[in-house]
Amino acid sequence: MISMPKALRNPRRDAAKAASNGHPPAPPANGHRPAAAPSQRPAAGQGRPSPVVGQELMVDLERRRDQLIARVAELQWDLGGLVYEMAIRDQVKVEVLVKRAVALQDADAELSEVERIVRTEETGTAGSCSSCAAPHSSGATYCWQCGQPLLAQVSSDSILRR
Repeated sequence: MISMPKALRNPRRDAAKAASNGHPPAPPANGHRPAAAPSQRPAAGQGRPSPVVGQELMVDLERRRDQLIARVAELQWDLGGLVYEMAIRDQVKVEVLVKRAVALQDADAELSEVERIVRTEETGTAGSCSSCAAPHSSGATYCWQCGQPLLAQVSSDSILRR
């Protein structure tokens, strides 16, 4: 097996390979992504899901993140191999590369969003203050560190003009 130079290594791919023992999962035969698990809703009358349901959703998100890491690594590897094969044959077909790059970009965007959601759930933060960069929760109105408002004030005139 040929070792890839350190500068060309991808941490996501390396993590995916480590997680899957060096063999990324094969893509589905139909070329479509596997369907995500159906979301679980709290029963009527309950305001928030129980902690057990919340933990199950986190496990599902983490499982989906791991699948996406492996999928992105596989798509990167395939795209790189495709470019190499086209280049050595001096027959580069841009439309084929663009199709593969779009699939990679979609998977990478989904991975970024899942990672953002998992990170938000793990840390309990929803963002950071634009003035002092202190983290804040999703319901915060003012920064706990510097006291600046976290929500922008909008004049009623600008709302009426829309």
